[in-house]
Formats: sequence, structure tokens, C-alpha cells
Amino acid sequence: MDKQDRRDKPDAQTSDARPVLEGPDIARVLTRIAHEIVERAKGADDVVLLGIPTRGVFLAQRLAAKLEKITDRKVPVGSLDITMYRDDLRMHPPRALARTEIPGDGIDGKLVVLVDDVLFSGRTIRAALDALNDIGRPRAVQLAVLVDRGHRELPIRADYVGKNLPTSLRETVKVQLAEEDGRDTVLLGVKPAAPGEQH
Repeated sequence: MDKQDRRDKPDAQTSDARPVLEGPDIARVLTRIAHEIVERAKGADDVVLLGIPTRGVFLAQRLAAKLEKITDRKVPVGSLDITMYRDDLRMHPPRALARTEIPGDGIDGKLVVLVDDVLFSGRTIRAALDALNDIGRPRAVQLAVLVDRGHRELPIRADYVGKNLPTSLRETVKVQLAEEDGRDTVLLGVKPAAPGEQH
């Protein structure tokens, strides 16, 4: 997820969070994205999906399954940890490293589709591009996200978007997936005001 950092996505559910996507909606938009990938890649023969931990990995795996149904061939899928490439490492406590798993045939000359849950500032994707650069040289790199909430700080845009969700900076977007959270939903909430903050 494009987290800017995790302060934007508090672990505690806010009481006024409301679902903007439910399980069937998420399945539907992933099916649409899979078809769009096949159309743009002219069959997806050289597509490699790399999910950005944590929920981007699960979304990439789901997309790979849908692509296999459409194309009748297995699409390589892996994960790309961007922790050490983040530009806010000095400002926050050390983060636990996630796993980078690159499919056996690598990414050189391939069409790599990065997969994440929420696109926000663009800084997570910038870090992912830096991480990719250290691994190989893809033919092209595209980006698929479940939710684009706006507020970009870098000139980065998604090629495939499940849902455009205009938000204010006071709002939070929380993606929950069954593999990690026990259910599929996207919740839109409001950050609690800081003590003494004026409304």
C-alpha cells in the first residue's frame, strides 16, 4: 500500500469508518483489471506480477489466478519488499523487513506489473521502482492498485485502478483482505483529531 507512512492508516478501526468496497466488489474489480492487463499486454505472455507487501502480495496472487483463467497459462507472481528503499527510514523506527520473491525466470525483458492496495503519495511506488532497478531490467513496468485515493506527491499514476476514491487528508483508507484480516472490505474513515486541534 502506498502508505506515505503508516500514520495515515491507524490500526484501530475508527467508529465512523464505512465500507466503500465489499468482497464481491473487490472480486469484480480484480476481474476487470485482469482483463485490462490481458488486453494491454496482448495476451500477458511476458507479464510478471510483483505484489508490494503486505496486501499487495495477496492482490497479486488473486490477479495471477484470474489471469490464468483468462489466458489458460500460469502467470509468474512474486513479492517486492521496499522497506530499505523508503525515503522516510531516518524519520521512523526500524521496520520489519518483508520478503522479496522474484519468480525463477526473473524480470529482465518482462512486463512487470507492480500490485498494491492503495495509491496515495506515490512514495511507496518510487521506492518499488528503486528496488526493481537493483534486481533487473524489465521491458516495461506498470502499476495496478485496488484504490487510488489521490494526494500524489510524485508524478506517478496507476495503469490499472480498481476504484478512484477522492479523499481528504483527514480521511483514512483501510483495506482488509481475507488472507490477512479475515474479510474483504475497503473502509473509509476519519482520523481522530489531535488533542487541542481546532476543527
